[in-house]
Amino acid sequence: MNAPGAASRREIPRHGVSQLGFLCVAGLLFVACVAATVVWCMSMSAMGETPMPGAWGVSAAWKPMCGRTWASVAASFVGMWVVMMVAMMMPSLVPALWRYRQAVAARAGGMRLGRLTLLVGVGYFLVWTGSGLIAFGAGAVLTTLELRLPAVARAVPLTAGLVVLGAGVLQFTRWKARCLARCHEAPGCGTALSGGMASAWRYGLRLGLRCSYACVGLTATLLVLGVMDLRVMTGVTAAMTAERLAPGGERAARCVGVALIALAVLLIARLR
Repeated sequence: MNAPGAASRREIPRHGVSQLGFLCVAGLLFVACVAATVVWCMSMSAMGETPMPGAWGVSAAWKPMCGRTWASVAASFVGMWVVMMVAMMMPSLVPALWRYRQAVAARAGGMRLGRLTLLVGVGYFLVWTGSGLIAFGAGAVLTTLELRLPAVARAVPLTAGLVVLGAGVLQFTRWKARCLARCHEAPGCGTALSGGMASAWRYGLRLGLRCSYACVGLTATLLVLGVMDLRVMTGVTAAMTAERLAPGGERAARCVGVALIALAVLLIARLR
C-alpha cells in the first residue's frame, strides 16, 4: 500500500512535465505565428500601396483588389489580425497562463489542465478577434472616404501624428495605471477559479478585455503607423511586453509614453 507522501511525489513530476509541454506548445505556436505574420507583411508590401494626397499610401489590406469583395478582404484581414495578435501577445500572455495553471492545478490535472488552458487562450483571443473586426470596419470606412475625398486623405498624416501623441499622453494617466494593475493581478483576484470549463472561459474573456484596455493606445499606434510594418509591430510588441511584465510596469508605461510623444512630435514636425 502506497504512502500518501509517495503519491504526492508522483504528482510533482507529472505537473512538471505538463508545464514543460505547455511551454513547448506555446513556443511552437509563437514561432509559427511570427513566421506567418512576416510572410503576410511581405506579401502586402509586394502588392504596393495606392498613392494618396499628402504623400502617403493606402495598404492593400484595407481595400478590395483584383476582383475581391469586401467580405473576403475582411475575412483575410481578421484572420491575419488574429495570427498577428498571437505573435504579439504571446510573450506577455504565457506568464499569465502559467499563473492560471498554477492556480487551478490542484483541481485539474493532466489533459484536463491542458483543455482549460486552451479554453482560456481561446477566450482571450476571441476578444482580440472582436477588436480586429472593429479595426477593419473603421479602417474600411476611412479608406473609402480617403479615396473619394482628397481633403480627408490630406489630413491623414497629421491625424496619425495626433493619435500617436494621444497614445503617449494616455500612458501617464491613472486609467492606464489601473489597467496595468489589473493585468498584473494573480488569478483568482476579483474572480472565482473553480477549475471548470465555464470558469476558464470567463477568465479568458476577462483577461482579454483587461489586456485590450491596457493596450488600446499602443494598438491605435500600430494601426495608424502601419499594421503591415514589421518595425512598428516589433516596437509595439516590445512596449506591450515591457509594461505588462516589468516589475515596475507603471514606470515602463511612462517610458513608452515618452517615446510615443517624441515620435509624435517628429511625425508632426515632418509635415511642415
